[in-house]
Amino acid sequence: MAEIKAEPFAFPVKHDQLALIVIDMQRDFAEPGGFGASLGNDVSRITRIVPDVKRLIQGFRYAGLPVIHTMECHRPDLSDLPPAKRDRGNPSLRIGDEGPMGRILISGEPGTAILPELAPLKGEVIIEKPGKGAFYATELGDVLQQKGIKQLVFAGVTTEVCVQTTMREANDRGYECLLAEEATESYFPEFKAAAIAMIRAQGAIVGWTAHVDDILESLAHA
Repeated sequence: MAEIKAEPFAFPVKHDQLALIVIDMQRDFAEPGGFGASLGNDVSRITRIVPDVKRLIQGFRYAGLPVIHTMECHRPDLSDLPPAKRDRGNPSLRIGDEGPMGRILISGEPGTAILPELAPLKGEVIIEKPGKGAFYATELGDVLQQKGIKQLVFAGVTTEVCVQTTMREANDRGYECLLAEEATESYFPEFKAAAIAMIRAQGAIVGWTAHVDDILESLAHA
């Protein structure tokens, strides 16, 4: 069986059951003037992973393997936005409010869009998710089942919130999960380090972590 060099031990990869999930690489989280910046975050920490995320996407596309993109966003009428979520964060600029790139985290608005460098190709799955985890209130589970996917490689942001939450959801559903370390990031380096440690603790209790180059090397032989 093929393996990817990983921590805490090699990831036993099955290329015909493998997919990439790119979590929330959106303008509102990565560009100046977006929601992430409005909360006082250094968005340059997010944009610096774009080249590695792009390499990973291209590697999966070249290997003919599925690439799935997620976007955290809500309906224009806010019917899927719990008040408890809206009331957190920056009190002067909340989800649904008008921001520099349209209404913040609302489906169809410019700021909600995926960064142009990482834009989905025609036919690639895009999951609009109202929560932190990509399985909550979405069709992701059905999509993966239809495609026969049982192993997931994760990239995107932020490591400790939407990425880790989705990995935990996937782990509970029986998927084998691998996090691409250079293709994920947090606004807080200590949070990323802690999330990686938690994911691979106790014998990959949530999943594995690996370097992008090692993942791409495996894809080259898929």
